Amino acid sequence: MNVCVVAEYYPRRRDPATGVWAHEQALAARDAGADVRVLALERPIPPIRALRSPGAFVASLRGIAAQPRHEERDGIGVEYVRFLAPPRERSYASWGVWARRALERALTRLERAWPIDVVHAHYAVPAGAAVREWVDAHEKPFVVSIHGSDVYARLLATSKGRTEVAAVLRAADIVLCNSRETRRRAAEVAGSGAHVRVVHLGARMPSELPEKHARPTIATLAADAVARKRHEDVLRALGDERLRDAGWVVIGDGPERPRLERLAGELGLEGRIRWTGRLDHERALRELARCHVMALPSVDEAFGVAYVEALACGVPVVATRGEGGPEEIAELVEGVSLVPARNPGALADALSDLLSDPVELERVATAARTGAETHFSWRRTGTETVRAYEDALQMSGKPAA
Repeated sequence: MNVCVVAEYYPRRRDPATGVWAHEQALAARDAGADVRVLALERPIPPIRALRSPGAFVASLRGIAAQPRHEERDGIGVEYVRFLAPPRERSYASWGVWARRALERALTRLERAWPIDVVHAHYAVPAGAAVREWVDAHEKPFVVSIHGSDVYARLLATSKGRTEVAAVLRAADIVLCNSRETRRRAAEVAGSGAHVRVVHLGARMPSELPEKHARPTIATLAADAVARKRHEDVLRALGDERLRDAGWVVIGDGPERPRLERLAGELGLEGRIRWTGRLDHERALRELARCHVMALPSVDEAFGVAYVEALACGVPVVATRGEGGPEEIAELVEGVSLVPARNPGALADALSDLLSDPVELERVATAARTGAETHFSWRRTGTETVRAYEDALQMSGKPAA
């Protein structure tokens, strides 16, 4: 079965961390029996925030220029399909239109050399919107993965965005959602008739864990430090007297970092914090595994791959109560503490409870690894993903190539 994955977020040379979950799912599907190739959308324009610094702008341009059009990642062929579009903040709902022609040409070239059985788009917009007309014209089975922002973010604040997402979900043979809450919201947007199911993303299970930091250490893993990840709550919790001996390792980078660094200085906490910046996936997991607990009190959290990665590394997590993803993970795996949103005091309570009893912490860490391996392995994800491809093919009535 030949499966073409289309994704906006996918690892690339200048940013090997972005969309690593999409690559891991592609690898898992390949290992489960599918032949997979990838078309990754590439917008060769630096983000607006890079304009604030000449050095960052030049570095961004160099990174874009250094990305080849074709490369192979872990045995999977990837083509980076370039398209132009206006700034994300004002036009994201229409990016599918802007990417459509370039992506259709890439699909047609690939189809000539390698007959496509199924097209799998990550996110309804822009990837799903960009391929919808092509799969319809070529009568290809169409699978769409919803990861959260399609049904959570500002994209749906406009009638245009909601209409575009709904059209893609209704056109898909099968819609894959990363949690029950995402499935509920996707079904609400798509209306009756959409075939929606949950397929959880997975986590790597390190065979060997590195030695822990000597001091109690809290991790926060988020590729982008943005407001909804609530790094500020962790920072303020760090000031609690019970956590005076704890350090904080922040894995990732993003627009919130300068403000958080200023706040850390005002609170006198900067000496206990280490920002690693953006790391490749392997290094990020090693840094995470050296910590004792992870705090990521995000809001609008559809799933949270970072949580299952922490659990797989034997690192218990503290997340936000009432969020669909963390609530669902907590039902399946021991090692998830849930606290009220935007409440540094409650966060400090949970972190202090975990760090104050090393014996219990070690027991919970072991249970977390076992639970993550049972419920969130990439093998399981790959099997369920390929099953969805097979079901989409069966629904279309077409044999695989």
